[in-house]
Amino acid sequence: MMRVSETLSAAVRPTPGRPLLEINNLKIVYDDAIEAVRDVSLTVRQGSIVALLGSNGAGKSTILKTVSGVLAIEEGKVEKGSVTFENEILSSGSAEQIVRRGLVQVPEGRRLFANMTVEENLLMGGYLQPPSRLRELREVVFDLFPRVSERRSQIAGYLSGGEQQMVAIGRALMASPKLLALDEPSLGLAPLIIDTIYDIIERLRREMGMTILLVEQSAAHALAVADYAYILENGRIVLDGDAARLSRNAEVQEYYLGYGGSGERKSFRNVKHYKRRKRWLS
Repeated sequence: MMRVSETLSAAVRPTPGRPLLEINNLKIVYDDAIEAVRDVSLTVRQGSIVALLGSNGAGKSTILKTVSGVLAIEEGKVEKGSVTFENEILSSGSAEQIVRRGLVQVPEGRRLFANMTVEENLLMGGYLQPPSRLRELREVVFDLFPRVSERRSQIAGYLSGGEQQMVAIGRALMASPKLLALDEPSLGLAPLIIDTIYDIIERLRREMGMTILLVEQSAAHALAVADYAYILENGRIVLDGDAARLSRNAEVQEYYLGYGGSGERKSFRNVKHYKRRKRWLS
């Protein structure tokens, strides 16, 4: 069986540390009235896993839609700020152009082509690749996900949630991404399946040096694999730092990891001794 790194490493192995994706002072509104994201800045460096954490409605998916070029479909608009990928502005690019440049998203809820087979879904993900490259990438996906290989001829809509998530990630890998954006990969999955998905995420970075932007509500899993993390509340970054350090932060442990406290979920904004760091841009 072909190893993952033999096929994809030439396309995605990065020079560690160089900024790949940069979001600067971003403000996003819906219907010219509802402010979803305000003054958000973050950086994803090559070869790293960056986690964007927050509860439902915090603005995480809105940021991913902006990065992926699909925000306008939902009547969203960037009012201020910029998004750059490999030092080029993304705001004017279509979703297809962004995929061509190597930024590929696995959307929340998988969104497979339910009436197509697993293999047909994979081929749809690689529609920009030449035929010879498609065969190689398909073998990479089958190596990562043996269960996907076993189900290749089955209709995708009949798979379990975990199997569909594997196919969704595999479909994104068929585009040979430079940056893989995962939107809530643990959503609705059983704990053992979540562990499997996160093992794959770690393998993607370890074997291929893949850069990953990981959007999650499950902070414990995300912080365990990420290098750096941002915590988003009500459309704003309220805390960021090294993921290992954040996982030891008492407030993160209480409000996002479920350790200690009264059991009632609180907000960082209501913690009097927490001093929010200002994120001024020059």
